[in-house]
Amino acid sequence: MYYLGLDIGSSSIKVALVEIANGKQVGVVQEPESEMDIIALKNGWAEQDPKDWWRHVCAGIKNIKAKFNIHQDQIKGIGIAYQMHGLVLLDKQGKPVRNAIIWCDSRAVEIGRKAYATIGEENCKSRLLNSPANFTASKLKWVQENEADLYSRAHKLMLPGDYIAYCFSRIMNTTISGLSEGILWDFKEDSVANLLLEHYGIPNSFIPDIVDTFSLQCTVDEQGALESGLAKGTPILYRAGDQPNNALSLNVFNPGEVAATGGTSGVVYAVTDSLSGKESTRVNNFAHVNYNKSTARIGKLLNINGAGIQYRWLLNNLEVGSYEEMNALAKEIPVGSDGVCLIPFGNGAERMLNNRDIGSRLLNINLNNHHKGHICRAALEGVAFSFAYGMEILRSDGIEIQTMRAGNDNLFRSEIFSNTLASLVDQEIEIYDTTGAIGAARAAGIYEGGFEKFSTYITNNDHIHTFKPSKEKASYVKAFNIWKEELEMSINSKK
Repeated sequence: MYYLGLDIGSSSIKVALVEIANGKQVGVVQEPESEMDIIALKNGWAEQDPKDWWRHVCAGIKNIKAKFNIHQDQIKGIGIAYQMHGLVLLDKQGKPVRNAIIWCDSRAVEIGRKAYATIGEENCKSRLLNSPANFTASKLKWVQENEADLYSRAHKLMLPGDYIAYCFSRIMNTTISGLSEGILWDFKEDSVANLLLEHYGIPNSFIPDIVDTFSLQCTVDEQGALESGLAKGTPILYRAGDQPNNALSLNVFNPGEVAATGGTSGVVYAVTDSLSGKESTRVNNFAHVNYNKSTARIGKLLNINGAGIQYRWLLNNLEVGSYEEMNALAKEIPVGSDGVCLIPFGNGAERMLNNRDIGSRLLNINLNNHHKGHICRAALEGVAFSFAYGMEILRSDGIEIQTMRAGNDNLFRSEIFSNTLASLVDQEIEIYDTTGAIGAARAAGIYEGGFEKFSTYITNNDHIHTFKPSKEKASYVKAFNIWKEELEMSINSKK
């Protein structure tokens, strides 16, 4: 018997199967094979047709069933992970009234900024734990102001995962964790954020029914079964945004535990029991998957836009054949890259730098002494330094790091990157071979089997390696301090 996991990304949909008995991965498929289109009608806009997500979900389920010869009756539960912060608006018949406005769309930035100023910094920090910023609630306000006809037809707002659950079941509901990522949860009142809805003039009726993250949320109905190829009555037992789900996939649930990812962008997600919004302009705070009123579990999310994309850009422009070749070149260079520094913030405004866009900068090149190897090492160190810099911000917001785990993704495969970060934060980094879709599939079992069984799935199946801090930490600290000085000069030059 199996659980099925879905990861609804903006580039692709991933579908995974795990065995219920032991949590072992059966396999993962991706739909489509090439990246999904993002519709950008204006600069800074990003939309997708949510019906395309459902179409690829159905194709992926049929594909994985055929690939592993699985019958629909063998799939006993569904877990859903999804791209965060999106806005899907459904009418009373359950049809989308417009394309989804997805996470990377920036049209509502000014709306969120004004709301933060008007509602008040202290109110936002103590109750929302965030600035309204460019999140789901602000995107809905943009629709209200700019697309009155479409807004008048809308019945419920949904996050991307809520919409996929609806397509399976024809039931509209959501979770506290999901609402918090849209800045639609009031942590002080432990209720829907009516202060923000009232400020925006949006009725509370837009909010769907709320279900627990781990619960019998709904079941596949006849139409959902016909379209997806799953059996009618198959339960949906779990739903979460991609970053809380990535933390779950790495067995990160408790204060002091930190999950990190190092793909195109970098993320540090630290769990705490503190309802602190001190750094709310630089760090986002969301209800973690195991949040409840009596046991607060908050995920502090720090994003680094210029992470893996920086290393990929170098791969494409340095005339080297692979990441392995770049890593080999970098290994020939000592810690600190002989003074070469790379500031890796070339992928737009960085929230942790107070939304400054300082660009990517390669500094201190000596044309007589430095070569590709120095640039490769400086790039890996520069991204590791940006992670360490972000973790200093988290520590200033009360985070104490006791355990750090990461997936076996792009940057954490690099010994230089992982050793540098481990040494600077003085913390072992445990590396696990798992994915968001696998985590979502396993999480479907928490409703029935609990967290202890879920944890054994990960510890028994996924651990690959642990990077330890270097005993020669001083050279890393010296290089990091030089990098921070260059970063401060870059920031000041933009003021």
